[in-house]
Amino acid sequence: MDQYPNWAQLFARKYLSKTLNQFTLHGNIRDLVITRGASDGSVEFSRLLRFLGDELFASRDIVVMYDRAGGIHFRDEQSRADFYRALPAPYSPAAGRSAEPLPKLPAVVLLLLEKYFRLRLEEGKSIACIIDYAETIVPNSDNSSSAPDDRNVLVNLLKWSQDPIFLASDFTVVMLAENLADINRSLVQSPYNAAIKIGLPSQDDRIDFIRHFFNYDAEKTAQHSVPGIEVLAQQTAGLSFVQLRSLLANAVENSEKLTFDTLVTKKKELIEAEAHDLLEFVDTAYTLDHVAGHAQVKKHLRNASQALQNGRGDVLPMGWLVCGPVGTGKTFMVSCFAGEVGVPMVKLKNFRSQWQGVTEGNLEKILTLLEAMAPVAVMIDEADAYLGDRAASGDSGVSSRVFAKIASFMSNSANRGRILWFLMTARPDLMPVDLKRQGRAEEHLALFYPDTEEERVEIFEAMKRKTGMVMTKNEVPESIRLGKHTYSGADMEAALTRARFRAAAAGKQRVSLEILEETFEDFIPPTYPEEIELQTLLAVKECTSRALLPERFRHLKPEDVAERISELKMQLEGL
Repeated sequence: MDQYPNWAQLFARKYLSKTLNQFTLHGNIRDLVITRGASDGSVEFSRLLRFLGDELFASRDIVVMYDRAGGIHFRDEQSRADFYRALPAPYSPAAGRSAEPLPKLPAVVLLLLEKYFRLRLEEGKSIACIIDYAETIVPNSDNSSSAPDDRNVLVNLLKWSQDPIFLASDFTVVMLAENLADINRSLVQSPYNAAIKIGLPSQDDRIDFIRHFFNYDAEKTAQHSVPGIEVLAQQTAGLSFVQLRSLLANAVENSEKLTFDTLVTKKKELIEAEAHDLLEFVDTAYTLDHVAGHAQVKKHLRNASQALQNGRGDVLPMGWLVCGPVGTGKTFMVSCFAGEVGVPMVKLKNFRSQWQGVTEGNLEKILTLLEAMAPVAVMIDEADAYLGDRAASGDSGVSSRVFAKIASFMSNSANRGRILWFLMTARPDLMPVDLKRQGRAEEHLALFYPDTEEERVEIFEAMKRKTGMVMTKNEVPESIRLGKHTYSGADMEAALTRARFRAAAAGKQRVSLEILEETFEDFIPPTYPEEIELQTLLAVKECTSRALLPERFRHLKPEDVAERISELKMQLEGL
């Protein structure tokens, strides 16, 4: 069995335990399956149905396959002929009349198959039954509201998994579905059903596939790809064999040599298409050098970047909680970290759906992709609202199950240094403690508005470059130097844009210091001071390193901070 993928070896071990006869294969089931030669190390790739029928169940006397659209079909002609001989009327041909087409409705098909299985098992035959697109046969729905035929199908499959005759015989039922969450929970959670996940190809698998695709011709490989085989395999993490074949075939057919840039672009396109708008790659050409202010936080993240580049992912936290008032650059800081460390960063999009089972299925697909793409950074903005809570109610428990799934995935220590989580929020108090504890978002970074003249001037100059503002003289307004008002980076950007507008209205290409001073004097940031103070103090309270706090916050007593937070919340709730 060593020549088979890990999931197939697990399947065999569970079956040989003689305690199960029903399995659900989920995950990357529409991909090719790799099989390695036992002696010469050669590799072959085949579709899953063919692999199951010709490899895993090669010794079975009868292999029957069924899906709702195609109906019943067989691995070989012998199985098909035997099935038709055993059929009752009206499906069996008789003298003087032709047989009716075989039924396709699940309730009728399963009853017909059960009669056939029992007949042949009594004769000592070995049988495998493969049910494809199982989510259309036993969909995830409330059993009390399911159609009678759907309930009958569920009962039949549950009976098969527990029937003493079926368990004592060489009989196996395999159900296939991309998302386990799409299948009826009563079946998935049955102790007589084993769910086995088929993951995306590993780097070694992708290396074998690339060599096989180019017929083990190194010269031909170099002709179509700038990166070597090992680098090409590393850069295609997260792709299935089918997607990888599409990528390589496009390069060969169109004579477009794969470069690092084209590889990154096409990989993003393939993964985003596969994820059905569930994931979005965050493109950034910036590094932490482009971040103005936040010197201590930048230094801390640079150390983390260096550790990862040196292969010391084991010393990194499982994740970071990045908090601070609105406009302090939390999203930009995290994006720049991704550019610094050189790993892809993805942003989770809205995977929730009004339809039962779809939300959990979407999440399952997302987590599978993240595991395969590692190392990868994951950005979740407005995490307090996005991730939900274990105690959420009102949606049949979907939100609580989603929360539990994400929390469990985040705490998997095998992903330390491989999947970097960044949870960003201005209201960390609204996030459940489960996500902020050690083992998940372990380190809490706090970003604040510029506190010193040096920081204010640095951010001012950065916003000048960003807005493209050109001054008549390279001077800094007094309101910025002296800190007469507290401005976030976003506030400064808005004020500089207004200054450019005033200059344009006066017919000037450059902005004078006088116009700039007038603009800042007139500018009122569209924020509420109580809300900003609350967000600031919450960031102080959450920060897990005193060295990362500005000097004015380092010696505040925790009880004083907590008391002021309570006062501010009462004020805001009373508004």
